[in-house]
Amino acid sequence: MCGICGELRLDGKQADLSEIGRMLSRLERRGPDHEGSFSDGPVALGHRRLAIIDLSEHGNQPMVDNALGLAIVFNGTIYNYPQLREQLREMGHGFASNGDTEVILKAYAAWGEQCVERLSGMFAFAIWDIRRQRLFLARDRLGIKPLYYSHGPQGLRFASNTQALLAAGNTDTSIDPVALHHQFTLHGVIPAPRTILNGIRKLEPGHSLTLDREGRLHTQRYWQLYASRPPEPRSEAEWTEAIHAALKKSVKRRLEIADVPVGVLLSGGLDSSLLVGLLAEQGVKDILTFSIGFEDQPEEQGSEFEFSDQVVAMYHTRHHKYQIPNEQVLQRLPEAVGQMAEPMVGQDAVAFYLLSERVAQEVKVVQSGQGADEVFGGYFWYPRMVAEQGTDLERFAKHYFDRDHAEFLQTVNEDYRGEDYTSRLIESLLAEPGADAYLDKVLRMDTSTLIVDDPVKRVDNMTMAWGLEARVPFLDHELVELAMAMPPEMKLGPNGDDHKYVLKRIARGLIPDAVIDRPKGYFPMPALKYVRGEFLDFMHDILDTQACRNRGLFNRAYVDKLLAKPDDPAHFTRLQGSKLWHLALLELWLQRNVD
Repeated sequence: MCGICGELRLDGKQADLSEIGRMLSRLERRGPDHEGSFSDGPVALGHRRLAIIDLSEHGNQPMVDNALGLAIVFNGTIYNYPQLREQLREMGHGFASNGDTEVILKAYAAWGEQCVERLSGMFAFAIWDIRRQRLFLARDRLGIKPLYYSHGPQGLRFASNTQALLAAGNTDTSIDPVALHHQFTLHGVIPAPRTILNGIRKLEPGHSLTLDREGRLHTQRYWQLYASRPPEPRSEAEWTEAIHAALKKSVKRRLEIADVPVGVLLSGGLDSSLLVGLLAEQGVKDILTFSIGFEDQPEEQGSEFEFSDQVVAMYHTRHHKYQIPNEQVLQRLPEAVGQMAEPMVGQDAVAFYLLSERVAQEVKVVQSGQGADEVFGGYFWYPRMVAEQGTDLERFAKHYFDRDHAEFLQTVNEDYRGEDYTSRLIESLLAEPGADAYLDKVLRMDTSTLIVDDPVKRVDNMTMAWGLEARVPFLDHELVELAMAMPPEMKLGPNGDDHKYVLKRIARGLIPDAVIDRPKGYFPMPALKYVRGEFLDFMHDILDTQACRNRGLFNRAYVDKLLAKPDDPAHFTRLQGSKLWHLALLELWLQRNVD
C-alpha cells in the first residue's frame, strides 16, 4: 500500500524530477517507510512506500528490471501473487524479491496488458515499457485503489491523489459543471472519469490506459460486472454455502497476505462483526479489533459500543475502544478535509480519519466491512425502489437523489446551471445489459460505479492519511461476481424486506443474535447531520468567507435559507444528510486544496 505518481512528457522535453518531488511531498502520508524516484528521458516515476509485504529493501520502488526493460510503481496488494509467482517461475522468470510488485512486472512481461485479468486484489499501477516507449496504467476491478491523472499537450501526469497533481502545477482548477451536478445529486459521488475539477480525471475501475510517446492514448475495459442468474439454478442452501465459502476465502487471504499484523475495524454492525466471526471460525486467535464513538445528539446515538462490545466478549479479541468528543471533531475537521482527494460529504469520513490516527499507532493493516451493503442489499432504500412504480430512473431517483434538478438550479449560480446530467448518467447505467431484475440493475450500478466514489474512496483516503492499509473482503471480485449472480430474494429475503438475507443466515451462530437482528446502523457522526451550535457557526463562517463569495458558486438566497433553518426536514436529503453540510464541505475542500 503506497502512493504513486509520475509523468510522460509529450512536448519533447525531459521529465522534471523536481515536479515528481513536489508530488511525492503530497503522498508522504500514504507511504512513510521509503521514497524513491526514477527517470528515463520523457518519463519520471515516483513512489512512497508503506511496507506490508517483503519488508526488505528489495520491495522498494520504483522497481526497475533492466533485463526486461520495464519500470513500475504500484499501490495496493495482489492476494494471489504467490500462485502467479510460481506460474511465472515455471515460465522461466526469476525473482529478486518476495513481494507482489515484482510479480506484476513479470506478469506484464509474460502476458502484456492482459496481465491485469490475472490479478486478484486491489491495485493501481504504472509500468513504463522502456523498449516500446509506452506508459501503461491500470486500476483494479472495483476501484478500491485510486488513480488520478491530468492530460494535455504537455503530457500526462498521474498520482494517487489530486493534491499531488495540484502540487505539480499547471492544472486547470475550474469547476466541471457536469461533476458539480453529480456532487449535489449523488451525495458527493462523482463517477469516474470526472472529478470536480476540469483538469483532473480518474481512471475508471476495471480499466487500463496506454499512452505512447507520440501521444496516442487508449483506454480499455478489461472487466465488466454482470448480475444475471446462472444456467443451473441453485437452492437457498447451495447459495448460502457458496457465499459462506467465498467469504471465508476472502477474509483469510486478506489476513495471510501480509508480513505485519492485521486488525479489524469493528463498528458493531453486521458486516464488521461477521469479519471477526469468519476469522474466528477459521481458527484465528487474538484478533485485534478497533472501535470509535462520538457524542450523542438528542436524535441519535454517537456510538455502537453496545453491539461491538458483545462481539469482543464473544471472541475475547484484543480490543481498542476510542471515544471522541465533539470539540475534537470540530477542531480536526479542516485537517481531515485537507486529506480528501475529492470533496466527500459522508459523515463518517471524519470518523474514519480520527479512528485511523489511533489504529495506525497499533497496526499497519486492517480489514473493514465496506461494500457489504451494496453487494448484498443492506440499505433501506433498496426495497423502496423495488416496490416503486415508474421508469428505472424514476424509481431510483425518488429514493436516492439528494436534489431534484429543479432544486439544483436553485442551489448554484447561473454560470453553473445546465442540463440534468445526473439523470442522464444514471439512466444509461441502469440500462446497461447483463442485469436481470430491477434490484440487479441497482446493485450492479452501486457496486461497480457509485460505491467507488463514496465509502470505498472515503476509507482509502482517511486510512492512508495515517499510513494505514484498509482491506475490504466484501469487495473481493470473485465474491462480488458470485453475489451478483444470486437471485434478489437471497439479498432482500422472500418477502423483499429482510436486508442482507444471506449474510444473516451465515452470521447466525457466528456472532451474537443482537448484532444480527438490530436495525441497520451507520458509522455515526450526529453533529454533521443535526447541525447546530458551534458546528452551525463553523459552516456559516465557511460559506460567508470572501473566498466563497468571490467564487460565485452558490446562489446566496439558497445558502441563507439553509443557514436559517438547518434542521428543517426539507433541508435533509432523501438519505438523511444535511444539505447545508454538502455546501460547506465543498467550499471548505476548495479552500483547503485548490485556492
